[in-house]
Amino acid sequence: MRVMAIVIRIIQQFFRDKRTLALMLVAPLFILTLMHFIFDSEAYTPKIGVHGAPEQLVAALEKNGAEVEEFSKNAGKDYIEEKDLDAFLGVDQGKQEILVEGSDPSVSKSVLGLIQKSAQPGQQGKADISYVHGSEEMSSFDYIGPVLIGVFIFFFVFLISGVSFLRERTSGTLDRIMATPLKRYELVLGYVIGFGIFTTFQAILISAFSISVLDMMMEGSYFYVLLITFLLAMTSLTLGTLLSAFAGNELQMFQFIPLIIVPQVFFSGLFKLETMVEWLQAISYAMPLKYGADALQEIMIRGNGWEHIANDVYVLLGFAVLFLVLNIFALKKVRRL
Repeated sequence: MRVMAIVIRIIQQFFRDKRTLALMLVAPLFILTLMHFIFDSEAYTPKIGVHGAPEQLVAALEKNGAEVEEFSKNAGKDYIEEKDLDAFLGVDQGKQEILVEGSDPSVSKSVLGLIQKSAQPGQQGKADISYVHGSEEMSSFDYIGPVLIGVFIFFFVFLISGVSFLRERTSGTLDRIMATPLKRYELVLGYVIGFGIFTTFQAILISAFSISVLDMMMEGSYFYVLLITFLLAMTSLTLGTLLSAFAGNELQMFQFIPLIIVPQVFFSGLFKLETMVEWLQAISYAMPLKYGADALQEIMIRGNGWEHIANDVYVLLGFAVLFLVLNIFALKKVRRL
């Protein structure tokens, strides 16, 4: 009888906490549906530029699933950068010269295998192969490493800042602070700067450890890596404090993870966005982590500078400012301080 009383009490708690009950039922279905669309995407179509290639080779490449574009001159590196090609194949007097974009080892191996498969008998193995980025020894960890840096920074900052700010509110600390003449925007700025000092240190530690200790590929400026990780941390920090306004306890804060963090990871670059349906690709533009991961890959793998990451910087800065402003309104309308 006493056991049954405990069972009834737990069931009643779940029914009183509608959010927990809904997330238990809805969140797994949401994540599974999202994974279905992502993993059920079309196969990646490699893009290859050619110059001087025989028609039979071009036809064989297209037959084997490549998207081929012919160019009037043999300027492989320029075309790869301008046309977003995976490789450029130049043929001069029967000799093949293959220039691979190289930033994604799996794509590089796929493209080289496809060219090898499409080559005429007697031509296999006779091509000169070079890389714009990376090398033949580049590992998959080098490619996903920058994305993982962004994922870990975003996840842990979101969780720590959200839970910490929630404790400040539920413990009554915010009530006591708001009893002073302090303005709401001053409160938000104070907390963001205070938490930001520690989250920035965390971001620096993660990126420095990955590059120095784990020997992750680093072709660009370390300053730009710090800039992007700082902006990612600030975006995650302001988002975490914002969503903590809608959580009544720490359990409810954790419940935001499958709805906020998991989709960010799916669209961060760990999976090829080009293979997804268009409406899924459109969703990725609302994900801050996508811009941070893209910028880190541009810096660490491709060695690019400001001109290639400027848009990502502006978007991340815009997200951070937007969440900061929403925090001020959340204090007024949701927390009713």
